[in-house]
Amino acid sequence: MAAELFEGHYVWHPAADDRVLASVCVDVRAGRYRYAQEALAETRSDFGVRAHRSLVLASEAAGTDLVEQWLAEEATPESTLMWARVAVQRAMRAADARDERAETLERIALTACDRAAALAPDDPTPWVAKLTMARLHRLRDPAPQGLLTSPPGPWRLFSHVLSLDPWNREGHHRFLSFFFTRHGGSVNAAWDVAAFLSQRAPADSALRLLPLVALVESYNPTQLLADRVWEQPQWRSTTLAAYRNWLPAVAGYRFTPVLDLAYLAHALVMAQCEFEARAVFAAMGPYASRMPWSAFGDPAEQLSRARRACGLPVPGPA
Repeated sequence: MAAELFEGHYVWHPAADDRVLASVCVDVRAGRYRYAQEALAETRSDFGVRAHRSLVLASEAAGTDLVEQWLAEEATPESTLMWARVAVQRAMRAADARDERAETLERIALTACDRAAALAPDDPTPWVAKLTMARLHRLRDPAPQGLLTSPPGPWRLFSHVLSLDPWNREGHHRFLSFFFTRHGGSVNAAWDVAAFLSQRAPADSALRLLPLVALVESYNPTQLLADRVWEQPQWRSTTLAAYRNWLPAVAGYRFTPVLDLAYLAHALVMAQCEFEARAVFAAMGPYASRMPWSAFGDPAEQLSRARRACGLPVPGPA
C-alpha cells in the first residue's frame, strides 16, 4: 500500500493510513467497542495487523473500563485479547512508577493473557503481551548456541511465540527490549541478540532492522564521535542491505510500516546515504513516529533535520 504524499505536515497518529483503526480509535475514546470487535475479528489470520491494532486500541482504552464492559457483554477472542492488552499496559505502567498496586495488576494481566491464549490458541498476540512483562522478573532461561554473549532471558516464552508465528514482528521487538540497558541488560547483549535474530530472518523481512533498533537504544551522546557510529562499515552494510532487500517489499504491505521506515531513514541519514534516505521518506509519506527521533532530541525537530539533509520539504512554522 503506497503512502500518501507529504503535504507540508506530519501525521503522528499511530494508526497512520489504517483508516479502519483510526476510526475505531475515535469510537473507543467515545466508549464504544462494537467496531473494535469487527476491526480485530478481520485480523484473525493476519497476526501483524492484529498485534498493531490491538496495541493501539489498548492505549486508547487503558484509562477507562471499556474492555471490562466489553468482556462482560461478550467473551470473544477479541474482547479477551483487548483485556489482556489493556491489563499488561496497566501493569507495566504501575511497575515503572513503583505503584503499590503493581503486583496485583501484574497478576490480573497474567490471568488476562492466559484467558486470551486459551480462547485463541493459534494467536501469538496474547503470548507477545505476556512477553512484555518478562523484564519485571528478569526471566533467565539459558540462551541457545550461536550467541557470543550467551545472554539468559525469556527464551522459552519467546520460542512459544515463534512456534505460532516464526517472524512475529512485535514478539521479536519485545524480546529484544528485554536486553536493553534500561531494562537491566547490556549494550553487548542487545547487539548480540539483535544480530542473532535478524540473521535468522528472510532478507526482505523488517526484522533485518533489529540491529538498527539496538544501535539507537545504545546511543550515548557523551561518547566520542557518537554520531559517526552509523558510518562504520558494519552498520552501513546492515542499513544498505535493509534498503535494498526490505524497502521494495513495503509496497506490498497492507499499511505503511511507519516505525520500521523511520529507523531505516534515520540510519541512512546518519550513514550519509541521503539519496537512499529520500526513497524511504517517500515511502513514509506524511506519517511520523516518535522513535527513533526522540532518542536524539525533539522528534519533530530531528525528523525535520533529517528531511532537510535529504533536500526534502518540512513543515513550516506553526
